[in-house]
Amino acid sequence: MSRIDFAFGAPHRLRTACEVVRKHYDAGRHVLIYTQDKQKLERFDRLLWSFDPTAFVPHVMVDDPLAGQTRVCLTSSAPTLPQDATLQQPWLVNLDLACPPGYEHFDRILEIVSEHEEDKLAARQRWTQYKTAGHALRAHKLS
Repeated sequence: MSRIDFAFGAPHRLRTACEVVRKHYDAGRHVLIYTQDKQKLERFDRLLWSFDPTAFVPHVMVDDPLAGQTRVCLTSSAPTLPQDATLQQPWLVNLDLACPPGYEHFDRILEIVSEHEEDKLAARQRWTQYKTAGHALRAHKLS
């Protein structure tokens, strides 16, 4: 079963996601960021390069030739695990309003939830879906 962490109360979902990704990148983890919304993914891509003038989080799209050598990848397609079993399994960051397709194949999933009503409602639905499937859920309140 997957462990799924929800971080509630993000003042800005994408900016908070950038900070989370930087933290995990700095810790040496592989991270896969998913949303089926290509425009949102493009905004996140640009923000990840510029959210903090001192931060450097190298990242590419999953179909980039350097994806196998890059710890942070972005995708709007159904997220998949690396084909090479020797590679570290990435943590999945879901920026979509729905549960990612194939999420159950990932050991760790991170959900960031803003204070916007649409985002909170969608997060409640994802929480229910994950819980019904028997996954380990943890809630964290962001200050």
